[in-house]
Amino acid sequence: MFTLAVDLWLPSPPRRASISSVMVDESDGQLIQRTGAGDRRALEMLYRRYSRSVLGLALRRLGDRGRAEDAVQDTFAAIWRSARSYKPERGPGAPWLFAVARNAIADGGRRRLEPPAEAPDEPSREAGPDERAEQEWVSWRVHSALEELPEHEREVISLAYWSGLSQSEVAQFLNIPLGTVKTRTRAALARLADVLEEELG
Repeated sequence: MFTLAVDLWLPSPPRRASISSVMVDESDGQLIQRTGAGDRRALEMLYRRYSRSVLGLALRRLGDRGRAEDAVQDTFAAIWRSARSYKPERGPGAPWLFAVARNAIADGGRRRLEPPAEAPDEPSREAGPDERAEQEWVSWRVHSALEELPEHEREVISLAYWSGLSQSEVAQFLNIPLGTVKTRTRAALARLADVLEEELG
């Protein structure tokens, strides 16, 4: 079993601290916020909860255990560095954590590839100010609509669409049948369509 190599990337020498029973009961979002405040015990608690799931995801995406374990370390290093950017009002902690993991795993996959040849100059495809404003409004409205979903439906949508997990991975993560994930996903998407149709149609 691999361990969290905190000595490689924490800003000062690690000091072993016990995890309180209160912290065990805290939500993922609360632990991420504690991590953002520099609480190493909170990071360790997140590691205990999610290292196996992140490793499984990395193994499926990278196909190599050594690189997958590196991606796990990279994930929790990134969580330590960026936890202050987590906004609980934008969604629960688990999807945010898996989004960090997905980026770390993608970076691990890119490291195997040769650098791409320099692309020829092309006209900029970046959105202009008006388009960016519209995109930001739509994004905000979608997030708001998600908050109107029942918790069990919002959870599967967040994991699937924000964190990039497959339905099988969502089922494994939540420890529920795949059929349940599919049912909740269909119901959630139908509710979102009804909520957004009037404003975005």
